[in-house]
Amino acid sequence: MNEYLARWALAAGLLAASHSALAANASEGRAVFEDLCADCHTVTPGKNKRGPSLAGVLGKAAAGQPNYNYSEALRNAGIVWSPERLARFLANPKKDLPGTKMRLLSTPGQAEIAELLAWLQEQK
Repeated sequence: MNEYLARWALAAGLLAASHSALAANASEGRAVFEDLCADCHTVTPGKNKRGPSLAGVLGKAAAGQPNYNYSEALRNAGIVWSPERLARFLANPKKDLPGTKMRLLSTPGQAEIAELLAWLQEQK
């Protein structure tokens, strides 16, 4: 029964995050990106830093950015970055995908993730 409740709680949290992304303020998402992501990522197509460019990341297969050396874990994950899937990854990358190179200096809250996703949806 506890496993069922844990799965239900995870599903409910992901659903809430996806709905919040729709209502989130994209301009606030830019600030989240600058605070939490910009040291390692850009949204300039083809411009990688320590992490790959996130331009147009939503709707794309993971580990698909050319000229970036992804972890084996991400290359083999078979993930397409939907808002819900990226929200789950950003909440705890190392737990969600053991072996990933992605690390966070601080863990974003659900509201920050929703705002970031709303802004990333605009970055083609």
